[in-house]
Amino acid sequence: QVQLVESGGGLVQAGASLRLSCAASGRTFSDYSMAWFRQAPGKEREFVMGVSGSGASRNYADSVKGRFTISRDNAKNTVYLQMNRLIPEDTAVYYCAVGRAFFPSTGTNAYDYWGQGTQVTVSS
Repeated sequence: QVQLVESGGGLVQAGASLRLSCAASGRTFSDYSMAWFRQAPGKEREFVMGVSGSGASRNYADSVKGRFTISRDNAKNTVYLQMNRLIPEDTAVYYCAVGRAFFPSTGTNAYDYWGQGTQVTVSS
């Protein structure tokens, strides 16, 4: 059974940094992309960043370009999201997900497994 457990969320002030972690279990994850999505109250879940199975390729939403970085450690079955220069608009529940393919896609329907989410709140 595949399980994803996110951690690292919290309440921070604008300009601060956070690092989210997502520990995965239940399969060999190096064959599959992983990604982070987020969902703010009243909004649809949106793609943030994705990484290929090997970790060599990444894609990202324009809203986080230059501020967020995604990485993965396949030996630990863990994916990370380093978030710098946070702004109030980054406030959301952040979810990690495992994709169906080696390269990451931006649509939610390209991902089979999801974590429970971790709350990130950025105050102004």
